[in-house]
Amino acid sequence: MGSGTRRFTDTWLIDDSGVAHRGDFLLHQDGSFSDSKGDEDVIETIDGSNRLVTRSLQNWHTHLGMILNRGTGEGLPLMEWLETAIFPLEKRLTSELVEIGTRAAAAEMIATGTTFACDMYYYTQTIGETLAETGVRATLCGPITDGLTPNFKPGSGDALRHMESLITGPSPRAGRIEYGVGTHSVYVCEEEILLKGSELARKTSSMLHIHTSETRKEVSDCHAKHGMYPIEYLDSLDYFQNSDEGGTVCAHCGWVTKKEMRILAGHGAHAVHCPTSNQKLACGGTMSYPAMKDAGVDVRLGTDGSASNNSLDLRAEAKAASLVQRHDHWDARILDPEETWSLATKGSEDWVTWDLSDIRMRPWGRDGRRLLSNLIYSGASVLDVFVEGEGIRRDGVTLTLDEGKVSRDLESSVEEYYSEL
Repeated sequence: MGSGTRRFTDTWLIDDSGVAHRGDFLLHQDGSFSDSKGDEDVIETIDGSNRLVTRSLQNWHTHLGMILNRGTGEGLPLMEWLETAIFPLEKRLTSELVEIGTRAAAAEMIATGTTFACDMYYYTQTIGETLAETGVRATLCGPITDGLTPNFKPGSGDALRHMESLITGPSPRAGRIEYGVGTHSVYVCEEEILLKGSELARKTSSMLHIHTSETRKEVSDCHAKHGMYPIEYLDSLDYFQNSDEGGTVCAHCGWVTKKEMRILAGHGAHAVHCPTSNQKLACGGTMSYPAMKDAGVDVRLGTDGSASNNSLDLRAEAKAASLVQRHDHWDARILDPEETWSLATKGSEDWVTWDLSDIRMRPWGRDGRRLLSNLIYSGASVLDVFVEGEGIRRDGVTLTLDEGKVSRDLESSVEEYYSEL
């Protein structure tokens, strides 16, 4: 079934304010919805009596191809994990491996209700072409990090030129796949690389993506070297791409001062909370959501890579975010279900339906008042996913890829990837 308006009958729908409604609704191709009178011209009518309709989830910090490394280096702290398990492996990456990993990551995203990823990984052109086939949306910030990028010679500037060609060239799927610039972090990138990345993003009005203040060591090392904390240091370089130009995504922000929060807010930067990855790698600190909110920072949610999180399930990430913020601040009122869901779906124009026959969604409660908290804290299976009115998953089956083949390809590729280890 193609794109267009669909009618859902006798269904529950949670609107952008987190309020549950019961009735017959039209989901339009432009992402809007309206009540149905039953006589509209639609391409399909769907029995929604066992469905909950919500906005799709939005994953603002990923390394999609790292699904190849899921379960690698378990039990290691961040820097040891990167330097002994991840960076050496990534030097052996190929375009073919990244394609297989990206397809597997897309399968997991769709099956768990996510339709957008802001990604930073190697072989960015391959990622874009692969995701275009799956129907999801993405902003792909290709790394220009000198010395780590496996498909470009260190010091050649080829990674920077390649990303400029992708950003300024045709999208593999206009309206769904865009490109941006990835500068890994202040501890990996020298000042020259940070400036070149920022200059390219500004020149092309594209997204700029960086890891910031993920660990206490990163923060203390930056201060010892530059006399400033990471976000202060980046600001001193005029690094930030303002929101009206293309925007900057700052992932993690676990060790950030209030002054730095004001800097982020002033640039309209997206600060991405990645609580599961931070806890799993024992970073010792997670973003302070209340302080970020008070400073006026735009906060989003991200899973980070499957290697540090083991999952791309943003619904589960929303649960983790709500719980860790309440725990850390001794306040059970922080990130209630409505605000948590808004954080996880912010900016979504797409729709997901969840299986209400799943026992985890019971009881619904009077007027459906328990539906959202059940979904966030208990979970449910995804039945349908609609992007721009196109059904890319229907009745629990993803249509744009073969999950069985994707799984087999991932398994065999990992055997090759790790064959010399």
